Amino acid sequence: MKRTLVVGVDGSPQSRAAADWAAREAVRRDLPLRVVHAWLWQSLALPLPQDREVEERRADDVMEEARDALGHRYPHLSLSAEVILEAPVQALLHAAKEAEMLVLGTRGHSALAGFLLGSYGRQVIAAAECPVVSVRSPHGGPLVLPEEGEVVVGQQGGVEESAEVLGVAFEAAAVRKVPLRAVRAWNLPPVYGYSPGSMWLADQFGGLEPYEKAALEQALEPWRLRYPDVEVIEHVERGSAGHVLLTAASDAQLLVVGRQARESSLGARIGSVAHAVLHHAVCPVAVVPHP
Repeated sequence: MKRTLVVGVDGSPQSRAAADWAAREAVRRDLPLRVVHAWLWQSLALPLPQDREVEERRADDVMEEARDALGHRYPHLSLSAEVILEAPVQALLHAAKEAEMLVLGTRGHSALAGFLLGSYGRQVIAAAECPVVSVRSPHGGPLVLPEEGEVVVGQQGGVEESAEVLGVAFEAAAVRKVPLRAVRAWNLPPVYGYSPGSMWLADQFGGLEPYEKAALEQALEPWRLRYPDVEVIEHVERGSAGHVLLTAASDAQLLVVGRQARESSLGARIGSVAHAVLHHAVCPVAVVPHP
């Protein structure tokens, strides 16, 4: 079965910008694009005019507008569009089960908006089984990104832990034919943060910074072999991961970060690093679930 990109639209300028980004990405990867709009009739217990047929026609209009606009701009794109009769979060999570990537629109430097508002967007990003790309369009206009801009990826942990994140980043750099900047941020550990064994291991590399550089090189090695044409820039810097990534991605085409797929006692969470870059990065951000 051929892989598919999915984008959620709601008729807003922000979701139109996300749909355009998703269409360009689908063309780059030679993949079909599925455009979805969630609509579920719910009668409100309020003294307001409510007409199911009017709301249903409005949902159809949103979908037709998106399909026509993308079909006109990308005539060779394999495109499908549908209204899903579910609540937004459930609709997108179900669509994400069969997707290579899910794309959503955002607005400004505040909470996720566009297709979903506030906590809804965070729920989707925290629970989706595929990478979710947040596309920011502060004023709802066309998204302009530097064609020569790098793809930036945040790497943390070991080889297995970062495999999914690096795989998404390398593929994104390969289809764009641009360099990949692999960023590993580190800080001095708390007094009791490192075990004697881990501190001994760091000492074998001559200190913490050489240890972090070696860890990044080890995580990158299998992906360099798989993508030999991708130029890789290794970036190891002391500081908070969110700040280091935002600075590194100031002129990037795409920023890729991970989130742990395991749920905590509080439910699915995005994580502090993904949360920071989603709110402040000026380029699209891909959040990739990993073990």
